[in-house]
Amino acid sequence: MNIIFLLIPLSLILVAIIIAAILWAVKSRQFDDLEGPAHRILMDDDKIE
Repeated sequence: MNIIFLLIPLSLILVAIIIAAILWAVKSRQFDDLEGPAHRILMDDDKIE
């Protein structure tokens, strides 16, 4: 029963860290354009002269 007093705060701290990491990724615009880089690979921008 004593272990639950350790595991509950540890799990809450872990959840807070995960939420902070997700919020940081959203604020730093990590999820804005997910398809752009995939399409850019297929575009051939080289001009043959």
